[in-house]
Amino acid sequence: MIQRWLQSLLPTNANQFADWTFKDLFYPITIAAAVFLIGSIVLYNVQVRRYHRHPPLLALQEWLLWTSVIVYGLLLVEAIFHFWFVTVVATIIIGLATFVWIRWVHFPPQIEAYERQLHRARTMAQQRTTTRAADPAATIRSRKQRRRRS
Repeated sequence: MIQRWLQSLLPTNANQFADWTFKDLFYPITIAAAVFLIGSIVLYNVQVRRYHRHPPLLALQEWLLWTSVIVYGLLLVEAIFHFWFVTVVATIIIGLATFVWIRWVHFPPQIEAYERQLHRARTMAQQRTTTRAADPAATIRSRKQRRRRS
């Protein structure tokens, strides 16, 4: 079993990624690539509406969308044109590594900095409202400060 799998990684004509050579893997990988491609596009459209006011989260969704379009689209192209099986395995491994890098290495520092910025802005807004409400005279305009309408 392991020897057959290792031999299937070598690029020969008998190792094309097709339904007659890889009967147990061809359709599951092809169908999963198509489903994940469609699912990632739908998920992106939902998340863009949800995070339209948060630029780092929107950028994360865009990176995940384009990575999924590239990886799953490439898997579909490899299935249609019967690439060697080693390219399919390499695409899956590199694609999964890219997803992990995007989600857990590249964007967490940016999202954390954005959350600190939001927290700072909310804290400053709360401090401004509490200082205004603490002095009742601060909410009343005197006649001198009123503007005349022209």
